[in-house]
Amino acid sequence: MLRITHGEESKFTSWYFEIDRKLLVYVLSLIAVGLITLLTAGAADATRLGYPWYHFIKSASLPYLLGVICLFVFSMLNKKQIIKISVVGLLFGILALLLTAFSNPFQVIKNGSHRWINIAGQTFMPSDIIKPFFIVITAWFLALMHKFYGGDIFLNKEAWKMKLVSWWPYLAIFAICLLMIFRHPDFGTALLYVGILFVMLLVAGFPKKWIPAMFCVPGIMGVCALMFMPHIRARAAHIFDIVPRTQAWYSINSIKHGGLFGVGTGAYVQDVLPESTNDFVFSALAEVWGALIACLLVLFLLLVLNNLINHAIHAKDNFVVYALSGMAALFGGQICFNLMTALHLVIDKGMTLPFISYGGVSFITFCILFGIALAIIREDTWNR
Repeated sequence: MLRITHGEESKFTSWYFEIDRKLLVYVLSLIAVGLITLLTAGAADATRLGYPWYHFIKSASLPYLLGVICLFVFSMLNKKQIIKISVVGLLFGILALLLTAFSNPFQVIKNGSHRWINIAGQTFMPSDIIKPFFIVITAWFLALMHKFYGGDIFLNKEAWKMKLVSWWPYLAIFAICLLMIFRHPDFGTALLYVGILFVMLLVAGFPKKWIPAMFCVPGIMGVCALMFMPHIRARAAHIFDIVPRTQAWYSINSIKHGGLFGVGTGAYVQDVLPESTNDFVFSALAEVWGALIACLLVLFLLLVLNNLINHAIHAKDNFVVYALSGMAALFGGQICFNLMTALHLVIDKGMTLPFISYGGVSFITFCILFGIALAIIREDTWNR
């Protein structure tokens, strides 16, 4: 029987005793729930689409393996290594994002959207890959700003001069990337990025008198989306009603059909619910397992979110505070978008439910995100 004691000096034993094992167990539990959901809703969705029942399980095997490896590998890194990798990851993501802006051999267009590229036979969304690295680099930037300009980084005139470490270079790069994501068109992801940045800025001491102006940005984005994105306009027109035979209609009926305790193999989802492994995975889960289990899953997701927020509150390093705040905003934001979509409280934005929805790059992204979270929590806790 393998027993690990404090007396054994090695990188692995240090990691084992210093890691937040509770958060690690939470993440692994969510991955297990995602696999179980894939075995049920995934098999039904594959059959509905004319594939063998194991299609999604087979497709997910490699991304899930890579994701779990990333989770553990990133959790063993230190702050400097994470920042270096994030710089490379962000530059790669921005380059990939640029490839979506014009016609080229790597560009993939689906249903009129330009948000995908294909490299070495792998199709993915650059906006997904950037998420954890964007949060790390933004946290690093905010920490550097405090180091250069003191506690007031928003009203200090020096911080607004054209320097390498100042607001203008950062905001210019962010605005260009946001514009590219917005014009894919991908209003939901663009809004999510804005929300993450706003949360991190608020934590960094954003002036209260500027907060109303902050909320004008998503408002302007919403108006632009309604004016220039026909599919957003069409969906928004039916936000207060449910048109029969649409995704929202199937989703709501699927949840109703499940009742409190679920219907198991007699699920309505097996025949008609679209995107039952992705956008509407919560509806599929609620139908198969029932509303009680679905609510327990929501509570568990909130428990993980609360863990991130608590670590952010008690962290001593500004970088860790900002990074964990951004991670909590991303994790919580995607949970809200996905659940509200399933319940027809917002228009469908194509947001995955972290670790539960099927999606190779999205799954790997959240594994990297939580691997980084575990690493910086460990370093911040044991360097006190």
